[in-house]
Amino acid sequence: MQQEAASCHMSGAAAEPGAPGAITLEELDSMAEEQSPDAAYHSSSSCNPAAAAEEEEAAAAAEQERLLSYWQSVGRGHQVDVPRDMAEPIQQLTRNNQHQERESIPFTLVHRKEKFGEVLYEKRQYGKAKWACIKMQEEQYEQSICLGFMKLMKYICEQNSSGLYLGMTIPIVTLVHTNESHSEITRSVTVAYYLPELLQEQPPQPYDSDIIIEEWPPTVVYTRSFRGVTNEDSIMREINFLAELLESPELCLQNIFIVAGYTNPAAANRHNEIWFLQRP
Repeated sequence: MQQEAASCHMSGAAAEPGAPGAITLEELDSMAEEQSPDAAYHSSSSCNPAAAAEEEEAAAAAEQERLLSYWQSVGRGHQVDVPRDMAEPIQQLTRNNQHQERESIPFTLVHRKEKFGEVLYEKRQYGKAKWACIKMQEEQYEQSICLGFMKLMKYICEQNSSGLYLGMTIPIVTLVHTNESHSEITRSVTVAYYLPELLQEQPPQPYDSDIIIEEWPPTVVYTRSFRGVTNEDSIMREINFLAELLESPELCLQNIFIVAGYTNPAAANRHNEIWFLQRP
């Protein structure tokens, strides 16, 4: 799996390259680097420890405000509110993503179907694992995943019984359901974060009662990659496309699917997968 960031796009519509709303995690990272507290430490006041400490604190506060302002500006354009209490989790996630590898969910590749060098789909085996899950039911799919991920961000960023930053894992997955006619996805979705391997035995408990720690059983999935925005239309398109490619789609569940996100969803050309779950 590619080591890419998962974050939050405030829209159910596609973000065009260069558009004001297309703010990538990499851009946030560079902003944080430019305003690093280290710069204050090496300023002309570094010979005065008290002044250096004040400058470092001021630089950190300015960095936090700048990151929050960017997230809020994106949110206002797409009907999602980014509250002020997200400032610290946003800053923590941005800083830690500069220095830590994102842990990929382990799996065993069972089979890969290719045609003319293109991977049509893969069959994978995922083991039993614990996930932090939150159910959302907003008007638009991307509003649900964005608001759900912000809650999970708080859990990842110290708002848990351990009081520690837990570390980012990829992909962030969303369980979606289709209606009885299999023509559209329903509003109710579950956004889920895979607990890092070191925390699987004893996951820290979330402070947010809406977040539930669940143990998912071993699962075989059929998965296909796709690029771009994830919304109701693109998800249904990818579901139908993968169903046409599979030799025996009836072996999979017919109304529950997973959308896996590997890239910051604010990016214009992000990396996603659609997963079909093989029947138990």
